This record gives sequence, structure tokens and C-alpha cells, in this order.
Amino acid sequence: MINKELILSYLDEKYPNAYCELKYTKDYELLIAVMLSAQTTDKSVNEATAILFKKYPTCEELAKANVYDVERIISHLGMYQVKAKNVVKIAQRLVQDYKGHVPNDPEALLSLPGVGNKTKNCVLAELYNEPLLAVDTHMQRFAKRMGIANEKDSVEVIEQKYIKFIPKERIVKTNHQIIWFGRYFCKAISPDCEHCKLREICRK
Repeated sequence: MINKELILSYLDEKYPNAYCELKYTKDYELLIAVMLSAQTTDKSVNEATAILFKKYPTCEELAKANVYDVERIISHLGMYQVKAKNVVKIAQRLVQDYKGHVPNDPEALLSLPGVGNKTKNCVLAELYNEPLLAVDTHMQRFAKRMGIANEKDSVEVIEQKYIKFIPKERIVKTNHQIIWFGRYFCKAISPDCEHCKLREICRK
């Protein structure tokens, strides 16, 4: 039996104020940043977007950006050539169809270039507080170590198990907490098991 109370209370103890670490000041900036974060770190994305959003300070200007210039700015990110095209195309679609803003509409988001389920969930949760989960590598590792999910479970299955495990009113908060827990404490390599209050129930 999974000790839900212990897990959630410990997350509250360690990271009571966890938040999205991607930096943004406008809704479309978050969408772009999340799309760029695939297979790279938030730190690297923040370094790139600091330059990108300064050079193109509005969605309209970003929609007119030269793709090769965007490539140069984000060249240290994985798959930067594909992502650069997506940056400009997303901005163009937002300007054309949504007056430069991010719609609170799952299907609309999924229709945008480079936007998959994880990005869609992250954006809707962050911008509109929708009870959705972005299951990244940290979320997957935590679920398997805590017995919330099985080793061979797919991302989709893990997401559904989390939805059943986490109370709806705290899904967004707990999503951030688990990401921080995995990023800074329960790492893939050399996790700090010695100081962890969940070590007795951890499969690792």
C-alpha cells in the first residue's frame, strides 16, 4: 500500500513553494519556452529565451523573425533547427488565430507546431491552473521509485496513475514539487537517499 499521506506531506515539507522554473513574462513566452525545453534543461532554455524575447519583444515581432536568426540564438539547444521553425510558426499561428495570446483550449494547443501532450498540459496548468500533469523524466522516476507506477509503464499510463494518486486541488502544485524533488534531491544518479524520509518505501 502506497503511503500517500507521507509522500505528499514530505513534498510539502521540502518544497512548499515549488514553481515552474522557465522564465517568462507573457503567455506566449511560456508556450515557446516549454516547447524549447524538450530534451534540454530549463537553465539552457532560460539562457536562450532571455536573448530571443529581448530581440523580439512581442508575439507579432517574433512571428516575423528570420528562422536562421532564431537558430543562431537557440543553437545550444537540442534539435535547434526544428525548434527554430516551430518558434516562428507558433508565433504566426497565435497572431493569426488568437490575437497573439495562448488559448485555453487543449485541441488548439495540440494543433500548433511542436506542441505535444506534455507541453499542452504544462501550459494549461501554469497559465490557467488546469489540473493537468506534465510528466517529465523526474516525474517518471519518482512514480517508479515510490511504487505509484511500474517500471514498464508508459508516460500515458503514469500520467493516469498520478491523476488518481494526487488530489485534484493540488495537482499543479505537486507536479512542480515532484519535478524539484527529482531535479535537486532524488536524482537519477547519486540520489540523497541517506537524508530522505521516503527511503523506507522507495523501491530503489
